[in-house]
Amino acid sequence: MGISEPLETNNVISGAIEAPRYSCALAGAYSTAVGIFGVVPILHSGAGCGIGQLFGQFYGGGQNAGGPYGGTSTPCSSLVEEHVIFGGEKKLESLIESTVELVNGELFAVISGCVPSLIGDDVGAVIRRYKEKNPEIPIIHVNTSGFAGTSYEGYEYFFDSVIDQLLEEKVPKEKGLVNVFGIVPFQHIFWKGEARTIKTLLEKIGLKANLIVGEFDALENLKKIPAAEYNIVLSSWVGHETAKKLEGKFDTPYISFPGVPIGPKQTSEFLRVIGERLDVSADVIEYLISSEERRAYRFAEYVGDVLLIARPHPYFAVVADSNSAVSITKYLANEMGYLPDIVQITDNPPEEARELINEELTTGLETPAWPEIIYEVDAYRIRENLKDRNFMFLLASSLETFISGPEFNAIHLTVSFPSYDRIILERSYAGFSGGLTLMEDVMSKYAGPL
Repeated sequence: MGISEPLETNNVISGAIEAPRYSCALAGAYSTAVGIFGVVPILHSGAGCGIGQLFGQFYGGGQNAGGPYGGTSTPCSSLVEEHVIFGGEKKLESLIESTVELVNGELFAVISGCVPSLIGDDVGAVIRRYKEKNPEIPIIHVNTSGFAGTSYEGYEYFFDSVIDQLLEEKVPKEKGLVNVFGIVPFQHIFWKGEARTIKTLLEKIGLKANLIVGEFDALENLKKIPAAEYNIVLSSWVGHETAKKLEGKFDTPYISFPGVPIGPKQTSEFLRVIGERLDVSADVIEYLISSEERRAYRFAEYVGDVLLIARPHPYFAVVADSNSAVSITKYLANEMGYLPDIVQITDNPPEEARELINEELTTGLETPAWPEIIYEVDAYRIRENLKDRNFMFLLASSLETFISGPEFNAIHLTVSFPSYDRIILERSYAGFSGGLTLMEDVMSKYAGPL
């Protein structure tokens, strides 16, 4: 096949790219809306923009359907040639009215694609006119038109619109309330389980966690964002723009982590940092860590023979978004004693985030072997980078499922987007027990009679 050489401009790779591990900004805003239960997305775009994400974002996010408001159930203006000539504003007005009448939602999010931008539709004006007539209906406009970026940026655009169009400025702060950002629905394939685990951990140390994604009471949770005492961002870059805007507008400080913590070491560090920043009793933190670590390490002993005899200290490779790659690599290296060979980051993070990621994948590892770190979005080049290496395990996406033959001789496990070869509901690797789950998944690939 012919693959053109990439051209790098401001960290965005242009040219021909085979199977990037993300979609467009509309997809990110759309999947975020679907991932907040009670938000009804209304797409102002061609029909293909919506149905394409059913097969892309939703099915790619662990073979998940879109739910009651996603996929084929999503209201869409379905723009065609007629609207390119005469405009699509009238059709959007009619679509909003019929959707509000027929669909029982808490918040309606009009997400505009590239076609409205190209034909000059003033979607914002349509929304403003509707609000003037129907002030009691909560509705926002998320502008993802004009080829505005990837699905990761689309996540930010959604919350940017929420901040500007929905949130009230004079909201009293609520002691112990924290918002959590950085987990992108469907794009992070374990998002539901990760959100639930993080919420449980924070509640166990006395905090009130506003996860928003994967939660019911969508409108209530969104409206209390300004009341938070702190914002927690579980990513080296996704969610940072949202946190900065909230800090500027509502004076809410934020703290970020390189990803969702996996296993006892990462989770203990996460809790200690959170406890220090939010003035949680050290006794409460240490009691939880002690009890959870004791259980996690005791259960890990049950697979000790397989871990130490069947496959002692094998090399592994990771192909994943930065959040997943950092946390998974640190757990395998620091807790299972596996040796990292190569880590390929697939979400094209900005340069300032790459410095943090590189640090986490070098000084953050307790290992005699440090991985080669490559930032790559092109599936062809990712495969080429995996050739002629020494790894036994490959933790990657379902695009790499075939890499187990004689050319690579590797054992594959899907841990990142897209995931077409495993169904993921609430399963995740987050928290103390999540490390055990990851260990189970990895070791089940080769466990047998010793």
